[in-house]
Amino acid sequence: MHNFDVEKIRHDFPILSKHINDKQLVYLDNAATTHKPKQVIDAIKNYNEINNGNPHRGAHYLSVAATEIYENTREKVKKFINASSSKEIIFTKNATESLNLVANSYGMNFLKPGDEIVLCISEHHSNIIPWQRVAKTRGAILKYMYLNSDFRLTMEEVKEKITNKTKIVSIAQMSNVLGTIYKVKEIIEYAHSKGAVVLIDAAQSVPHMKVDVKYLDADFLVFSGHKMLGPMGIGVLYAKKNIIENMPPFLLGGDMIEYVEEQETTFAEIPFKFEAGTQNVEGAAGLSAAIDYLENIGLYNIYNYEKELTAYALDKMINLPYIKIYGPKNLENRGGIISFTVQGCHPHDISSIVDTYGVAIRAGHHCAQPLMKYLGVPALSRVSFYFYNTKEEIDIFIESIKNARKWLGYGS
Repeated sequence: MHNFDVEKIRHDFPILSKHINDKQLVYLDNAATTHKPKQVIDAIKNYNEINNGNPHRGAHYLSVAATEIYENTREKVKKFINASSSKEIIFTKNATESLNLVANSYGMNFLKPGDEIVLCISEHHSNIIPWQRVAKTRGAILKYMYLNSDFRLTMEEVKEKITNKTKIVSIAQMSNVLGTIYKVKEIIEYAHSKGAVVLIDAAQSVPHMKVDVKYLDADFLVFSGHKMLGPMGIGVLYAKKNIIENMPPFLLGGDMIEYVEEQETTFAEIPFKFEAGTQNVEGAAGLSAAIDYLENIGLYNIYNYEKELTAYALDKMINLPYIKIYGPKNLENRGGIISFTVQGCHPHDISSIVDTYGVAIRAGHHCAQPLMKYLGVPALSRVSFYFYNTKEEIDIFIESIKNARKWLGYGS
């Protein structure tokens, strides 16, 4: 059982008291973005009201204050994911930009014709498209690992696809569609034995479970602030120091330079080499407060409570004969994301109708069109939970699905 007061926590989130169409908001789209507690909103407000300045560039009070907030957040992120050094933490706009940074700075410079890039078929487009470009530009070969009937990745498949020619493996720790939590530690270990580096897309895992980059031995790991109570526009790239020191910068301009001559430029040391231009300090202030909030509750408590919610929802949904679930049926290595179809109903219709009952869910291809093609579906509906959701909200969601069926002429 979890050991925190969900109702008390909900009071920290102003938006959860909102009404949609005269119905209490039931927000079940947390895989897309999460809501902010007052503590995060206040941290952003306080930064703008009393500490707003351009970091790293001035000797005056506000510049120094902004620098301190920004760099203290870097140190906090380092501890949050157990990195060895704050120099291994690079701030970006989001996980997508972090992925593009690695693809451009590492992939474009270190891959040769015939080298292999290995992805999982369930990857988000942000972890596919950059590698497609790298493969086409560098003459590399893009390969996919496929899932079994339980929507999981077997080590047999991993060992078949990762070879001595594989130079990079890029995989999400948790699928944003299936909720599957992949055994990335074992995948990393095997990939390393073949001489490959591994990038982990942790956008869906870092907000919900303890992620330790030393334990995983990940070479790169990315995530977004807005999926973990923070503001939009702040993301993180973790990269091993010995790898990133040898990578050229992705973006060029102010604050990432050492000296600029008319014809030549030398770059600042890491991590600043990869942070061109004025950075999102208010985003860092919000991310810092978000980390404090999550750690105060405890990632293990969050994971266990979401497991309760997921078990409850799966049990209710499996008992409805017209619902088909796409994702593991058991809770082992499974997160709080459930994608499904309702027999005879288009996912977009379901999403639109349940919205009239105040229930916010997602419908579409979830930025995973190759996975949709692999599954043989054009689109799926998706619910995704966070620790501020309740079983009562799941009950409302289930009733809204039943009502949507009636709306579409299927009776009860």
